[in-house]
Amino acid sequence: MKQSKLVAVSAVFITALVLGACSGEKEEVKLTAQQETEMSERLAPDGEVALASEVASAPVASTGGSRSGEDVYNSKCTTCHASGAAGAPILGATEDWGTRAGKGIDTLYTSAISGFNGMPAKGLCMDCSDDELKAAVDYMVENSQ
Repeated sequence: MKQSKLVAVSAVFITALVLGACSGEKEEVKLTAQQETEMSERLAPDGEVALASEVASAPVASTGGSRSGEDVYNSKCTTCHASGAAGAPILGATEDWGTRAGKGIDTLYTSAISGFNGMPAKGLCMDCSDDELKAAVDYMVENSQ
C-alpha cells in the first residue's frame, strides 16, 4: 500500500516537473521576412469560394469555331460508334441506322443532345454545341445509308 502511494506521488511530481519545464518559454519567436512569406504561402487556402450572385458569368469554353460533323465524329463519337459499345449504332452499318433514321432526324438530334439508352447526354462531348452534334448525326446518317 505504501509502495503504491509512493509510485502515485512520484508520478504526480514528475508530471508537474515536466509541465513546468515546458511552460517556461516566455520568449517570442522572431521570423525573418522570408520565413514570414514562406509561412504565409504554406498556410494560404488552395482556392476561393464565390457565390453565384458575386460572379457576373461563368467562363465559356471556346472551341475556336464550329467543327464539322466529321471532325466531331472523329474526335468524340468514334469511341462508341466505331465499335458499337453500349449498343451504339456503328458508322456505316445500314442495319443499325435504318430503324433509327426512320424515326426522323429530329428524334436523332434529340437523342444525341439529351442522351438515349446507353448514350449519355451529348455523348459526353460537353464542349460540343448542339449544332456540332447535329452535324455529327448528319455525318453518321449520311455515311450509313
